[in-house]
Amino acid sequence: MEQIVHEAVAQGSSHGGDFAAVALVIAVAALAGLGFLWLRQPPLVGFILAGILLGPTGMGLIANNDSVAFLGEMGVVVLLFFIGMELSIKAFVVSLRQALLVVVGQLASAALLAVVIGALLDATTREIVILSFVIAMSSTVVAMKMLDEMGALRGDAGRIAVGVLIAQDIAVVPMLIFASSFGGQGFDVVSTTVRVVVAVGIMAGFLWYFGRFGKLRIPYAEKVEDKVELLALGALALCFSAAAISGVAGLSPAYGAFIAGICVGNSTLRSRVIPVVEPIQSVLLVIFFLSIGLLIDLGFIWDNLLTVLLAAIGVVAAKSVLNVMFLRWTGSSAQTALIAGLSMAQVGEFSFVLAAAGLAAGALGEDLYRLVIAMTAISLLVSPVWVSVMRRLEATYSEGLESYRNALAVAYAQELREVDRGRAFIGRGVAGLRARLIALSHARRERRRKKAERKAEKAGKQQAAAQKKAEESSAAGNTESDKQA
Repeated sequence: MEQIVHEAVAQGSSHGGDFAAVALVIAVAALAGLGFLWLRQPPLVGFILAGILLGPTGMGLIANNDSVAFLGEMGVVVLLFFIGMELSIKAFVVSLRQALLVVVGQLASAALLAVVIGALLDATTREIVILSFVIAMSSTVVAMKMLDEMGALRGDAGRIAVGVLIAQDIAVVPMLIFASSFGGQGFDVVSTTVRVVVAVGIMAGFLWYFGRFGKLRIPYAEKVEDKVELLALGALALCFSAAAISGVAGLSPAYGAFIAGICVGNSTLRSRVIPVVEPIQSVLLVIFFLSIGLLIDLGFIWDNLLTVLLAAIGVVAAKSVLNVMFLRWTGSSAQTALIAGLSMAQVGEFSFVLAAAGLAAGALGEDLYRLVIAMTAISLLVSPVWVSVMRRLEATYSEGLESYRNALAVAYAQELREVDRGRAFIGRGVAGLRARLIALSHARRERRRKKAERKAEKAGKQQAAAQKKAEESSAAGNTESDKQA
């Protein structure tokens, strides 16, 4: 019995430590998000930085990130499910042609960028091919989150961006198969073609059906529409079941979740399911951003700082220009092309999967794999800030200012005022501290002066007393001498 009690106490202490670690992770992520929100930047940047801080190369609080990475993948799946629920079929069909043209342009430009980077790094042909796949992908999670925070997700920019991102997700299927085939097993053209045709056919069938027949009626919908628990369980069961079936079939799990989301979004329970799933999706997305931070190897980045920064910034800048250019060429307005193009400037989360597949197949070297991970993570980290800066500059510059320098000052006037207020507060604190130090120093000098005066006065009194005593002794001696005489 005593042994059982000791084991229970030990187990409770272990769980207490686990809960303490979880509490610290959540607290750091929340504080980082609030800090960036106070700086008027997207909170997701704070979540990524929290992952870096808590990861193996930071504080080391999270040493094994397998479970965190799995939860992050769940966040991606639920996000695609949520996007599918909110997707307007008619709007998506309208933007489908433009989305396909933009994706083709992205793939071609990514191949050119990969050739340039590969030439600088002496990469092999297989590494250049996988690198082109990695660069071509944009982050559905980050792009949709930024568009939603800007209030542009349901506008023209959001509609076009969703179309392009979904087309990219479909393109991931042949990319993964192609990357895996480098392991010496050969490239199965028939299998790849069948999977792509099946993926496109399923989506086309759903789009045609819902565009023609409208809402899908769910059995017993009126009995469960007020049952929050059942709605959440049913929606997540459908989401993960579709993702699992899609993954087992050789397609992307996110693709299956997206198809499931389209089904729920075009059903009679759409308005009831969305507010139930949204909080779950938000929590899983925070974990996804934390998992990105955990993947960043600070030691590798420090040892290859110039290469990593040039690759990340160069890719983000090139994709920004090219995306906006492709969207303008395919008919979007300047404002729509700017917002949609910048939102897709980063390297996407599926790039992690493609790089891992290339590494497992022996097609991607260890150093280039770590470079891809660092470049992808940094691009995801800076993308929200990049979009915020470029949008502010463009909006302010369009008002007729003479230069981007003036536009920068006007666009960030409020932040500069906050900095000035902070500087003034610090200045007042420093001035007050200086005044107190001066007063303290003056008081010390005054005390020393008074102490010296008292000491001198005391010495003078002692000297006068001694002199008086000497005089009295001398006078007494003279008197005694007179008496003797």
